[in-house]
Amino acid sequence: MSDYILTYSKIKFYPLEPQKEDIKIEDIAHALSLMTRANGHCEHFFSVAQHSINCYKEAKERGCSKRVQVGCLLHDASESYISDLTRPVKRNIPEYFSIEEKLQRIIYHKFGLENLSEEELKQIEEIDDTLLHCEFAALMDFQMFDPAPKVLIEHDFSQREFTSVEKEFLAEFNKLIDVRSMKRIKRKQEPRMSWF
Repeated sequence: MSDYILTYSKIKFYPLEPQKEDIKIEDIAHALSLMTRANGHCEHFFSVAQHSINCYKEAKERGCSKRVQVGCLLHDASESYISDLTRPVKRNIPEYFSIEEKLQRIIYHKFGLENLSEEELKQIEEIDDTLLHCEFAALMDFQMFDPAPKVLIEHDFSQREFTSVEKEFLAEFNKLIDVRSMKRIKRKQEPRMSWF
């Protein structure tokens, strides 16, 4: 049995020993556009990529920094390599958390977000939870939080063709950062900060 997965771009990717150079935004966008939220228990297919795009748009509307906007777009990127588990199961598999955190840290580092502050991570988490609530309300008629978190724009929860979602994910990513330099989102000469 191999220790790697074969990605969409035909890279042998080792999820337990991820290498920064093996991480490709095209693989992330493609995989997330084909993965469903809520383990498939939605009214219709709604992808992780759609969720991520909505998180990014909410962050932009809130006036969050570009670093937080990129963080919102990529906050579930590890799922493109290791999938996801439902929260009750994930809580009981601590090894999954360490694998996920290590991989997500490397993904953020790859795209210039290696030193996200606690405040930036908190903003990303808050927006993630806000969109989680909105998705469950729209797609399952269920209120996750009471009171409902405030959302600044109306989000799209329709069923979309996956290739259009993939293209939008890549387009938004490319608008936000220059992959060749990453200079637009890095802080200037600040010390590295702990993630978690």
